[in-house]
Amino acid sequence: MNRANNMKQKIKRYIDCYVPITTCNLRCSYCYVAQQGLFKQAVPHFEHSAKEIRQALSVQKLGGVCVLNLCAGGETLIAEEVIAIIRELLEEGHFVGVVTNGLWAHRFDELAAFPKELLDHLFIKFSFHYLELKRLNVFDVYFSNIKKMQKAGASFTVEMTPCDEEIPLISEIKQVCMENLGALCHVTITRSDIDPDQRIPHLSKYDFETYKTIWSIFHSDLFDFKASIFYQHRDEFCYAGDWTFYVNLGTGDATQCYCGKKIGNIFDNEPLHFEAIGKKCTQAHCYNGHS
Repeated sequence: MNRANNMKQKIKRYIDCYVPITTCNLRCSYCYVAQQGLFKQAVPHFEHSAKEIRQALSVQKLGGVCVLNLCAGGETLIAEEVIAIIRELLEEGHFVGVVTNGLWAHRFDELAAFPKELLDHLFIKFSFHYLELKRLNVFDVYFSNIKKMQKAGASFTVEMTPCDEEIPLISEIKQVCMENLGALCHVTITRSDIDPDQRIPHLSKYDFETYKTIWSIFHSDLFDFKASIFYQHRDEFCYAGDWTFYVNLGTGDATQCYCGKKIGNIFDNEPLHFEAIGKKCTQAHCYNGHS
């Protein structure tokens, strides 16, 4: 299919796909997996092949072409199987997003070699872990991989998870971005996933208003939107569970969102039972509503 046809396609659903990997080559202080003690320095094992995952997430089963976002607990591209999974889902006709720390050069060589019609459907979210990139002195590898995917024709964004330790380095970070990207990176919101009352607070010693003031200097629309919904309990009707859902690619279990009830298992022969959460969200607030 050509680009003109791509642009006419209607997206049926957005699906957040958890890739069962808790291994990573970085050690970020704000890592959600490390916060919960789930980090494992082990080679991940996939119970289902790339073709099985494609069949489980087929256009027919999902009711149309979807946006599938692949994100691991650790580094998404650390396992070679992930490249095959990405390709199968792209060949199925879906749009695929991949969250990565951007350091696995040989994986990007493989992605860049995909046919043009597949790269038109590929989106890379390069997480900008500034302190770790600086500690390991791998800025050249990181930005080289970004430029490699840009040249290949994939879409991409660069997003920093801001932490208090980076505040004294803001001017330096902005300079590095301008020199290598010609624009400032986007900024997201660092959160704590270990709060016993499930309040899901931002991760900083500063109160939220001060936190917003500090990081708004990047003029990131992503940050501004996430900040506008953070700590705001959603009382309106939510279509998660119907227009979107969350699935674990290891177990196949699909739920309405990070919260909500199970709507099925993608590896079962039974159809998924799409049902919107409606006004029954149990989360303290929506922290990834930007998706």
